[in-house]
Amino acid sequence: MPDRGGGPTGPRIRAGRPSRRVRTLLVTLGVLAALAMAFTMFAGFWTDWLWYRSVHYSSVFTTTLWTKIGLFFVFGVLMALAVGFNIWLAHRLRPPLSAMSMEQQSLDRYRMGIAPYKTWLLLAVTALVGLIAGASAASQWRTWLMWVNGVSFHQKDPQFHRDVSFYAFDLPWYRFLLAFGFATAILSLIAAGLTHYLYGGLRVTSPGSRASSAATGHLSVLLGIFVSLKAIAYWLDRYGLAVKSSDFKTTGNWTGLRYVDANAYLPAKTILFFIAVICALLFFATLWRRTWQLPVIGFGLMVLSAVLIGGLYPAIVQKFQVQPNEQAKEAPYVQKNLTATREAYGIDHTKVSEYSGRSSTDDKTKLRDQVGQTSSIRIMDPNVVSPTFQQLQQIRNYYGFPTNLDVDRYTTKDGKEQDTVLGLRELNLAGIPKNNWINDHFRYTHGYGVVAAKGTESDDKGRPVFTEKNLPSKGDLGTYQQQVYYGEKTTTYSIVGGPQKEIDYSDDEGEKTTSYTGRSGVNLDNPLNRAAYAVAFNEPQILYSGAIGKGSRVLYNRTPKDRVESVAPWLTIDGDAYPAVVDGRIQWIVDAYTTSNGYPYASRTTLGDTTADSLTANNNSRAVVAQQNQVNYIRNSVKATVDAYTGDVKLYQWDAADPVLKTWMKAFPHTVKPRADISPALMAHLRYPQDLFKVQRELLTRYHVTNAQTFLSGSEVWQVPNDPSNDSSDSVPPYYLSMKMPDQKQQVFSLTTTFTPNGRDNLSAFMAVDSDPRASDYGKIRILKLPTSTTVDGPKQVQSQFNSEPSIAETISLLSRGHSQVEYGNLLTVPLDGGLLYAEPVYVRGGTLKYPLLRKVLVTYEGRTAFEDTLDEALDKVFGVKGSEPPSTGTTEPPASTSPTVRQALEDAQKAYDAGQEALKSGPDWDAYAKAQKDLQDALRKAEDAQSKVDKPRTSGD
Repeated sequence: MPDRGGGPTGPRIRAGRPSRRVRTLLVTLGVLAALAMAFTMFAGFWTDWLWYRSVHYSSVFTTTLWTKIGLFFVFGVLMALAVGFNIWLAHRLRPPLSAMSMEQQSLDRYRMGIAPYKTWLLLAVTALVGLIAGASAASQWRTWLMWVNGVSFHQKDPQFHRDVSFYAFDLPWYRFLLAFGFATAILSLIAAGLTHYLYGGLRVTSPGSRASSAATGHLSVLLGIFVSLKAIAYWLDRYGLAVKSSDFKTTGNWTGLRYVDANAYLPAKTILFFIAVICALLFFATLWRRTWQLPVIGFGLMVLSAVLIGGLYPAIVQKFQVQPNEQAKEAPYVQKNLTATREAYGIDHTKVSEYSGRSSTDDKTKLRDQVGQTSSIRIMDPNVVSPTFQQLQQIRNYYGFPTNLDVDRYTTKDGKEQDTVLGLRELNLAGIPKNNWINDHFRYTHGYGVVAAKGTESDDKGRPVFTEKNLPSKGDLGTYQQQVYYGEKTTTYSIVGGPQKEIDYSDDEGEKTTSYTGRSGVNLDNPLNRAAYAVAFNEPQILYSGAIGKGSRVLYNRTPKDRVESVAPWLTIDGDAYPAVVDGRIQWIVDAYTTSNGYPYASRTTLGDTTADSLTANNNSRAVVAQQNQVNYIRNSVKATVDAYTGDVKLYQWDAADPVLKTWMKAFPHTVKPRADISPALMAHLRYPQDLFKVQRELLTRYHVTNAQTFLSGSEVWQVPNDPSNDSSDSVPPYYLSMKMPDQKQQVFSLTTTFTPNGRDNLSAFMAVDSDPRASDYGKIRILKLPTSTTVDGPKQVQSQFNSEPSIAETISLLSRGHSQVEYGNLLTVPLDGGLLYAEPVYVRGGTLKYPLLRKVLVTYEGRTAFEDTLDEALDKVFGVKGSEPPSTGTTEPPASTSPTVRQALEDAQKAYDAGQEALKSGPDWDAYAKAQKDLQDALRKAEDAQSKVDKPRTSGD
């Protein structure tokens, strides 16, 4: 016999089995890996908790967490118990194996193999199905909270007369319970069937009975439970018809019952409910009869009924009753859809007025004077001039402005409100002199200041007239906290408040440093916190860097939309957060919506598709959060603010009547402040949100009519026109501007848009909503409907006229010579004395200038078009008379107290300017134009030098 230690078999045995040292090493590595995974999971949980605590919304975190845990354990345990009990019961009901057939002999090997591990196998199977079921249930935390906290809408659906809350809050939870019941019944049936087969209760090839009496009874009860659940499903399907979506050939997307639903599907579901109840009773009766004959017959009858009653009969009704007279049959149901959709989207009080589209007076002087009274036409397009802000006010490369600036209202020194284009000078990490971990996260941590400009004016060079500028920013906004630690471009984390000083800003005297003194962010004094964030951010240096010390805090989740969405995960966030200076602080204002997909009869819309336009196509940051959400109810129920310095998030109840918001406020108490807490200073900067307006205007393309017959005919379907200013296939964005509609007495800050007929380019309607919450009619939608008997030019046609006018086309060609590029601004539409005034700024970007400057303004009114240097000049030409106000020519006028030298220099500037314009008109003579421009620059420079100790000259548009 060979020696065990040195024979041929000894080494093979040792080679096939690892040594004790290797086994110890493997166990150690396994334990370390398990600990690393556990700490990684813990780090995610711990950092989330710390963040919610830092923003004082820890109740949101704990409520959500405990709800998920509760659902996970309750439904996980229920599923595990159900499946485990049925496996145990099937095993207990196994028959004695006296006669062993070939089939049973084959199975006997498996029975013997699992016999020692039956308990562990049972626990493993039940644990697996329990984990899956629990995870699925935990994802339904919103559904549970809405069901348990739901409040009444005090509105009933027109078919079943149930409160809308039943469809919005109750029905989704019942459907989840039903789905869980089906999954439990099916898994139990499969598990019991396999166990019965393994232990001989079910036989496939063995002689004699195919199923034992015990197996027959057990499986029949499970099938009876399944069919009972199907009966409940048929009953709930009746109510589901009220929120069912379908395609309707005459109206497109459709929600609610139609004629065939009410007269075929509804009675069919009721009949199938009773058939399923009878079938379930037959299955339960098998406990006593021990035969499958009646249950199988009943089940076959149910399937046949589902085909004939639930499928064939409705098709016959649709073919022979509805189609021959569709409008008459569908009209009552269309009327219900019209009413519900208008209520669900808040467009039921829209005021539609007939508008002639033609001026009612020939008095050109009167029309010219009415322009200023009707609208403050904004020639600074916030979606074009961002590069101009960037070039003139960036100051340092590590600052940047958003691609699309914002429009707001600010009070001037003389007490008048004016439309203002503004943006924050935010941090731009791409412009940091040297990118490294310290610079990116410790030294360059924030932006600085607001830059604002008049929306209705430009200076003599086509640049914005800044009302707040420079670094630090100074101007009309007064004194305010200028550091911007939270903004739309701030997407990375910063560590502040510790030993490492931050770059505050730079001026002629050099860099200024600062250290963050706010209480925002999470304290990193605790080693556990540092370790957790090192793992969460995948940055080991956080754990040992000397730049982190006493007082260090980490700031993250820094964009306004992210912060609001995190503290209120039950809200849908508007795509456009905008800044405002309120009570000495920069506040980001974020509009938020409550939505539902369960409003009976209201047609659905996909938020991402409905809110898309030419701006969101080029700037994803302006896209609405939860883009693919399908909803059929929406309210702007919450106004939120995020402090740009401290990051503090405040939620204010805006729509006190919204039952969805009331439900969430019950679920998350003390998270939403009452509307009364909104200060007057903040109220002055709130506005009607763009995304809600875009959803409403899309619905109003069809739902502006209130008559079912007209709706069905499709004769008055509108469309939102494509953006004509950039030849885009995307919808034109809505525009903010101060204006007054024909039934208003004074201008109101408004949000406006236009409509064209479906498939045509002429104008069919103009829509505006009062956007100033201080006005009595805030949120009131007004539509001016143009006559169908005559045509009024729409935006695309107006743009085409601009481009095809020979003199305009020639000037455009000259402006775009060389490397220059012409850019069209927002094409604004303003109702004026029965007609429609269009105005569009034209910018030129080129040569050594890398930013657009306003060069021309296009204006048209009732076929008369002007293309001039300033808005006032264009208006004067269109109406043939000069306005009573001095024209905003962009040239300078000497104030009364100027010196003779200044007056003479400004007169020379005016002469040079006039000479340049004359040179453009005659020929053009480019040599003469160049000489005139040089003379103009020399004269202005001389005037500026002479006036250095006198008040700044005012522009004629001031």
